[in-house]
Amino acid sequence: MNASVDSLSLTPRQSSASGFSGLADRPAALDCPVREGLLQVPGETRLHHGGTLAGVRIAWRLAGPATAPVVCALGGISAGRRVCLGDERDEGWWSGIAGPGCALDSRRYRILSFDYLGGSGQTSGPEPGQSFPSLSTYDQAEVLLRILNHLGLKSVRAIAGGSYGAMVALAFGERHPERVGHLLTIGAADRPHPMATAWRSVQRQVVRFAISCGRSDEGLQLARALAMSTYRSAEEFSARFGGHPSRQDERFVFPVEGYLLARGSDYARRHRPESFLCLSESIDLHRVDASRIFVPTTAVAVREDQLVPLADVRAMVARLPTARLHEISSLYGHDAFLKETEQLRHIFTVALESLS
Repeated sequence: MNASVDSLSLTPRQSSASGFSGLADRPAALDCPVREGLLQVPGETRLHHGGTLAGVRIAWRLAGPATAPVVCALGGISAGRRVCLGDERDEGWWSGIAGPGCALDSRRYRILSFDYLGGSGQTSGPEPGQSFPSLSTYDQAEVLLRILNHLGLKSVRAIAGGSYGAMVALAFGERHPERVGHLLTIGAADRPHPMATAWRSVQRQVVRFAISCGRSDEGLQLARALAMSTYRSAEEFSARFGGHPSRQDERFVFPVEGYLLARGSDYARRHRPESFLCLSESIDLHRVDASRIFVPTTAVAVREDQLVPLADVRAMVARLPTARLHEISSLYGHDAFLKETEQLRHIFTVALESLS
């Protein structure tokens, strides 16, 4: 085992996110050409936990110069293939980190991503009212492998992942070490913490109950509101939501309550309850053998992360054969991988330049 640790604590800066659009091979900004496609997988696809899917389709996106090395970028369960700036109408969920001139520079790298299997994008997922097989992060890793084979890519320079995407990166690194040069993981360990599973289990039960009552969107709104309370830190909520409640419709509404329900409502407009159930469960089914991941790994842990405790990331890094740990502080807690532009810029630069 060869592990090292760095500590950083800098001023946070916010990034933003956006939704999905149709598929086409099309140019975007001149310094960030974009290709998108829909890969059709013939026959049945066998899944890690024993299920099968027929006729899987995979929506992928590749942004950057045609001859540049490829870096795969993967986010949380609400992220999709649109990672970085492509044109003025197309900002991307990781636009503070990835794009022209950013830490993950789309002028130096081709940035590859895809819509998750089981999600709300254009990759195969559950339709309203439809059940879907249980998914593993290994299944998402196999989706990535199929994309690489489809595009004729022998390997990618790195996989940079936050939250669920970091879990997928670890799964890919264990299964296909010859296809990736480096793993860069943020806010993830080799297995979920039981407390985090407890929170997500309650969220899923809320959605299931709401579906049974014919009020699935409301259930998803509440589940996402509860999830948001675990993504951020107590320090941030104290600073932002310490004000007095307002009276609405004969009851009091607290500032933090309004924020959480607004975020939940926004999420419910863009995502399917069935996909939330599928990918939330996939997080809790995540298990990889860190001792078998021989790909050099840069792991980032957030001290204020309620979902992925610092101790769990330290323990994973101790089991990884070749790893370096960066510990950062952030008011944004688990969401630091979306928000901490400057802290992550330094870490990305060091990790990616080490591969040159």
